Amino acid sequence: MVSSNAAAQTAFGPMVLAAIEHQYPAGRRLVDDDLAAAFLPPRLRALVAAARIGWVREALVRAADRAGPGLWASLACRKRLIDDRVSDPLNAFDAVVVLGAGFDTRAYRIARHSALPVFEVDQQLNIDRKAEVVHRVLGAQPDSVHLVVADLERDDIWTTLTDNTFQAGHRTLFIAEGLTQYLSPAAVSAMFTRLAAAAEGSQLIFSYVRQDFIDGENRYGAESLYRRFRDRTQVWQTGFVPEQLGEVLHEHGWRLSEQAGPAYYRDTYIRPTGRDLTGSQIEWTAVAQRV
Repeated sequence: MVSSNAAAQTAFGPMVLAAIEHQYPAGRRLVDDDLAAAFLPPRLRALVAAARIGWVREALVRAADRAGPGLWASLACRKRLIDDRVSDPLNAFDAVVVLGAGFDTRAYRIARHSALPVFEVDQQLNIDRKAEVVHRVLGAQPDSVHLVVADLERDDIWTTLTDNTFQAGHRTLFIAEGLTQYLSPAAVSAMFTRLAAAAEGSQLIFSYVRQDFIDGENRYGAESLYRRFRDRTQVWQTGFVPEQLGEVLHEHGWRLSEQAGPAYYRDTYIRPTGRDLTGSQIEWTAVAQRV
């Protein structure tokens, strides 16, 4: 069993990445998040500030890629993809639920221009931290953003949401970014099944780690990443096989509509920036519709 605190300690990493990416000029950045740096603790804000210097920024990206080749670009591009789906005018949602929200800023960027209800779900430690950060940065919690405490390993997510003002009849966009690998296979299955109780027109966007990496069969050149998340702590527990994901989701009440991996990220997001980056095969992003 992975301790909740061990998983909680990983919440800062993606936001450091987003904040450093925001230091690139507009046409060169992979993701645009002007709140990311402010949501970080002082020592990490100092690191991000140093990344205003071009060579420091590039050195940080290279260092991250030595630990997990291509993961910097893939994590940035998954954020960009999710932001694109949230803002797509063809997607009409009544609510957004961010599962394992950590220090993600998406809810607060949405609240700038919309009263769309957003529910941020995470364990008590991260919710307490998030409330403090939001008060420090914004002065108060936006009325449209609801902080919901849940143990996603054990709690019934549907009951937890509906007990916290979430309307079961709302067409909902569920976002599980950087989450599924930290839960047990049983918890992921239960979460997918319970979320399928959502209204027609609801969608589920989630990132996942490949099963062959979890099993150690293919480490994709990321030996240090495997040692950190599998050998030492086994923080990463669950993976999926891209070619089998559609069948798995269908069993839980969802229809796979899209998968994004390194080739998609390269063609859609990386090439337009002109940066010499490649995505990783380790992590993919999937979009599913409620059956």
